[in-house]
Amino acid sequence: MILFPAIDLKNGQAVRLYKGDFATAHQVASDPLAVAKDFYAAGARYVHMVDLDGARSGQRQNGSIVRAVAEQSGLKVELGGGIRTMADLEEVFSLGVWRCVIGSAAVSRPEFVKEAVEKYGERIAVGIDAMDGIVKTAGWEQSSGLDYLDFARSMETIGVKTIIFTDIATDGMLSGPSFDRLAALQQAVSCQITASGGVSSNGDLSKLNAMGLYGAIIGKAYYAGTVDLPAAVKEAGKQC
Repeated sequence: MILFPAIDLKNGQAVRLYKGDFATAHQVASDPLAVAKDFYAAGARYVHMVDLDGARSGQRQNGSIVRAVAEQSGLKVELGGGIRTMADLEEVFSLGVWRCVIGSAAVSRPEFVKEAVEKYGERIAVGIDAMDGIVKTAGWEQSSGLDYLDFARSMETIGVKTIIFTDIATDGMLSGPSFDRLAALQQAVSCQITASGGVSSNGDLSKLNAMGLYGAIIGKAYYAGTVDLPAAVKEAGKQC
């Protein structure tokens, strides 16, 4: 299983949120590049980055930080937040990003996802963020009314190979991932699935690994010191 320690960016700072609530944003590190280098030193080879400014407004503001991490950390960068057009994708890939995550735009413009997958293949992932099984958009502030399993099936149909699933109720809460919803998603589609939200311990990561998931994102648990990243990498196996 690939481990994706996470860096969420807001106004140039590495921050964390509780359940995606922007009002709860608090800084967890002063230097995102230094954090990324620490991830690499711990054995990680990937990093999941989110431009929260872009996710909320569609205007990405943290490109220089993303470029620095892509060029200087040794990690492959997976980036989401405010990616809504083919021009956005070209701009983000020019920063050295390895994979882009399309979130809100996948709901409003599935034809964009189809075009992106046709051009970039497995360098495109779709982020499915749900509360009580219903997909939310615009930085988790708007409800789409779509069931997450139905939406996942529709994304698979147009060629998406990788889905990042976040159960918003668990995000930033150190309460454990939504294992049941992840299992249901595994049954619904054959895509690679990355679990996001709720990881609180190495035990959680072991359980996700045992489920056969493609990947797991580690956010608050790393910054809170409740996950031993080197040990998690060792158990998860070869990272690239």
